[in-house]
Amino acid sequence: MQAHYLKISLLLYLLVTSPAMGVSFEDKVRQADSLFAAGNEVEAARIYQTTIADGHTPTDPMLLKLASAYERQNDVPHLLYYLQVYFDRHPDDAVLRKMNEIARANNLNGYETDDLNYFYLFYRKYGTYLLLFLLLPGGYVFSIMMLKIVRKQPVDRRQKWVVLFYLILLLLFVNLPEGVQSGITSRDRVLLRSDPSAAAPVIEVIGRGHKVNILGSKDIYLRVLWRNELYYIRQDNVWVI
Repeated sequence: MQAHYLKISLLLYLLVTSPAMGVSFEDKVRQADSLFAAGNEVEAARIYQTTIADGHTPTDPMLLKLASAYERQNDVPHLLYYLQVYFDRHPDDAVLRKMNEIARANNLNGYETDDLNYFYLFYRKYGTYLLLFLLLPGGYVFSIMMLKIVRKQPVDRRQKWVVLFYLILLLLFVNLPEGVQSGITSRDRVLLRSDPSAAAPVIEVIGRGHKVNILGSKDIYLRVLWRNELYYIRQDNVWVI
């Protein structure tokens, strides 16, 4: 009986003293916000990251505070990672230029304000409007063709090919940019290989913090675009955005 009471007492003690028990996501965020406001950005960043690791989606203020915290710690790769996550949510030219400035100051590649990044920025900001603009004439032409088919009127073969080509281009426009992911190298020595194999030749070794575009995967390797060339990198060497 005494041993039974000791077990209950120990359980109650753990329930009362453990900070993780019964603490909601909102409570953790408020605690981290308070620490951040008080200047303890290291501990605030740790709590923010704990909530993210627990499966919670970070809010926009969390992403910006994490970026600020790692900027104070001079942890450039983490700073760029959280800025990139924020940029993917809210494409903005100022954020793109900020990342480019930080990357250039630290000799990091992949953040250039080039045509590819500006196309991605333009697509994310105005893609919905462009899609509607393309759908309206396409829908009109498709309706006319269907009406002719219902009325058993002849449809020129050239028109069918034009509509098919248009639909293929529309499908590519909708899916291609969304199918491209980006990632940031997370280790000091990242091996770029010619093939997805540990026995494949190492073409280049790059450091931590570089941005790569991910174009697929095979086994434990990611197929990435680096300086306009295709290579393979182990998945555990990249923070995928």
